[in-house]
Amino acid sequence: MMEAAPMDWAIWSAPVHATLMFVIRDGQILLIEKKRGLGAGKINGPGGKIDPGESPLECALRETEEELRIRVLEPRKLGELHFSMSDFPDILCHVYRAEDFTGTPEETEEAVPLWVPIEEIPYERMWSDDRFWLPLLLMEQTFLGRFVFQGEELVWREVTEGVTIPD
Repeated sequence: MMEAAPMDWAIWSAPVHATLMFVIRDGQILLIEKKRGLGAGKINGPGGKIDPGESPLECALRETEEELRIRVLEPRKLGELHFSMSDFPDILCHVYRAEDFTGTPEETEEAVPLWVPIEEIPYERMWSDDRFWLPLLLMEQTFLGRFVFQGEELVWREVTEGVTIPD
């Protein structure tokens, strides 16, 4: 990894704003196998792009309902991820955690639900940045991650924990 940031993050701005939601329950995490779109075939949390006029929290709830047919209860925002991408517009992602929901996770056109024991998270099937911040979410730590990708290769990273995360 490079030492110095390859860009000035103080003036960085993302044209795409998105969300991720992670449900943790009984020592397991609810993940999805994404069936289409950016990251198709990868394991991730449910989430997606924020619609105009929608708050990050509203988006996280909507996307989780659309992708898994569940309604998350009492989610908490724990992190923000800033992605500088070579092949896609840059992304600012708001990351949420919850412990409870109503409904039963079901497969949809977008995602296959996967309950995975926390100690068996399949990082090798996920985006390569996940291993640097997902453990913080599991420990209920706040975090800010900044990542630079060339294609799907992570070429630079910085993760700060214990930061104040705006709603």
